[in-house]
Amino acid sequence: MSPNTPNAFIGFLIDPGMETLKSMGLFVTAGLLEIGGGYLIWLWMREGKPAWMGLLGAVLLTLYGVVATRQPADFGRVYAAYGGIFIALSILWGWRVDGVTPDQYDLVGGMIALLGVAVMMYAPRN
Repeated sequence: MSPNTPNAFIGFLIDPGMETLKSMGLFVTAGLLEIGGGYLIWLWMREGKPAWMGLLGAVLLTLYGVVATRQPADFGRVYAAYGGIFIALSILWGWRVDGVTPDQYDLVGGMIALLGVAVMMYAPRN
């Protein structure tokens, strides 16, 4: 099967290779660093938490920038696809950390965003 056929893309979805799994892990790691860092700064600036939380948040945000550079694709594609990961992780963060239960539209929107990530990052290309 040619790597540029629709069946190759379906095959990826069923059995992703190690590079794909590494890339997905980098996306999740970057997302948790960005959301966690932003959340700590939010707590410091908006809810009066200690300054060390804001400083730790800044460190996490810096690490997010470093982790994102480990992706195998070019900057534009990585950051566009990362947007979908950020959407899904933000929904999960809001649910698990802030206690805001996602509704059906949050879930559908998150799934659409993740489908976009799969197409942009992992569809077979020449």
